Amino acid sequence: MGQVWFVGAGPGAADLITVRGARLLGEAGAVLYAGSLVSRSVLEWTREGCEIADSAGMHLREITTWLTTRAARHASVVRLQTGDPTLYGALAEMARPLERAGVTIGIVPGVSSAMAAAAAAGETLTLPEVTQTVILTRLAGRTPMPVRETLVSLAAHHCSLCIFLSIARIDDVVTALRTAGWSSAAPIVVVEKATWPGAERVLRGSLEDIAARCASAGLRRQAMILASPALGARHREEAEVSRLYDLHFSHGFRPAGDPSADDS
Repeated sequence: MGQVWFVGAGPGAADLITVRGARLLGEAGAVLYAGSLVSRSVLEWTREGCEIADSAGMHLREITTWLTTRAARHASVVRLQTGDPTLYGALAEMARPLERAGVTIGIVPGVSSAMAAAAAAGETLTLPEVTQTVILTRLAGRTPMPVRETLVSLAAHHCSLCIFLSIARIDDVVTALRTAGWSSAAPIVVVEKATWPGAERVLRGSLEDIAARCASAGLRRQAMILASPALGARHREEAEVSRLYDLHFSHGFRPAGDPSADDS
């Protein structure tokens, strides 16, 4: 049996796949990609003659059967998933039947849409003395959320939230954040199809108006919701700065500077 690689395609742009992921696509005899979420542009890394199929219309057993039969024919097979395979990718349930069939599994990380959305919007998700924690989560859908992980309970930390798979229920997201004590003026950024060529859109608003803005723009799927007290930090002159680069802070690679020097 050959090896099946679960490769993160990244957020959309073909050149945001990792070097390793691109190499494996070029070596693969067969590739099964998640066509409902992965941009076809990423398939440009495959070689001529590679067997390519779209899993958008497949259920789990069909996916694992396809991968198993191709692993019997090819030394290397790629399951190409959106973003990073370890986030919302059904990795464990796909890997189990493959391993039972004697197929070796490999995993290649990818750039998550959470990071791509923050980059597209020009935002940072952490800010000294404001928030140093990022929570990746979603609303309950067909797959329920654990009771201890409701959006209200997570939002109560008032740290950065990257909310996946929830744009169609933006009203429920707003209600959860309000219930958790977020201000109506809290900034919210929504990024649709981050890094997709010609399709990326960045929408800014506040908790007060973001639902109406999304409805007006027709944002209904494949959009990341960012809620964070760090949003807009680039435009805050009074924002706290990292001690790591402070003139008076020493570490193993740099001694502290002259306390009398101007570090403005």
